[in-house]
Amino acid sequence: MPEETKEKQAILSFDDKKYDINSLEDETKKILTGLRVSDAQIKFYEDTLRVLVTGRTSLVNDLKSRLQNVEPITEEEK
Repeated sequence: MPEETKEKQAILSFDDKKYDINSLEDETKKILTGLRVSDAQIKFYEDTLRVLVTGRTSLVNDLKSRLQNVEPITEEEK
């Protein structure tokens, strides 16, 4: 019995239409690669921003905690 190998067809869904990626021109495939790289970089930087915001929030909370027992200066002392 011969083995059948089914290769998954690469499909691009764009503007409510579907395209066979393998049938696209090389320049079009390069654009798709660029879009994938852009999407990956955007996700990376979004994740980085979430980490930075979390760290900043922690620093703000630490500062608030440390300033609780410190007397703020008054208008006369300025």
